[in-house]
Amino acid sequence: MQADRAFRRQIRARHPHLRRALLADARIHSAHRGRRLDSASGPRVALEALRLMWESDSFLGQSLYRLKARLQALGVPILPRICHRLAMVSAQIQIGDPVVIQPGVHLAHGQIVIDGIVEVGSGTTIFPFVTIGLVAGQFVGPTIGPQVSIGSGAKVLGPVTVGARAKVGANAVVLDDVPTEATVVGAPARVVGERGG
Repeated sequence: MQADRAFRRQIRARHPHLRRALLADARIHSAHRGRRLDSASGPRVALEALRLMWESDSFLGQSLYRLKARLQALGVPILPRICHRLAMVSAQIQIGDPVVIQPGVHLAHGQIVIDGIVEVGSGTTIFPFVTIGLVAGQFVGPTIGPQVSIGSGAKVLGPVTVGARAKVGANAVVLDDVPTEATVVGAPARVVGERGG
């Protein structure tokens, strides 16, 4: 029980600050929609975040995950579970408690499951119907590097590492590490290209 609490505190301490994460998420989400906010002020990006929550189910679901993580870190009861359920209802986005998503991740649409001890790096884009999670009997899931693209329907499972700037093709099933800047496709996924190689 004591070890479980210490583990939860350790995970929660790794979550990025709510405001910083939401603003970074809004910047990348807007960029993918053709509205660049690179030099926009903080208040302008905050207004954009509110607008995105209204018009994008996936951004609303991601924002609810961010709020859930912050409320858990503060030790607030009940409200984190409500945020979690609302993210599932609004966008079919299910992100587990031990998942750490760095600021500036783009969830292109809903229907995404991320669970286990997982970390997703900044600049990553995750398309719909993606599962990032566990294999039977393990609690450690994937580590996704920065600026990774994970195509629709892909599965990234188990304690694997997907290197920075890698591309996971649609419907790929990743069960082994993916090198930095590699492109993988298929089930099981295999490397079909590497930048600089």
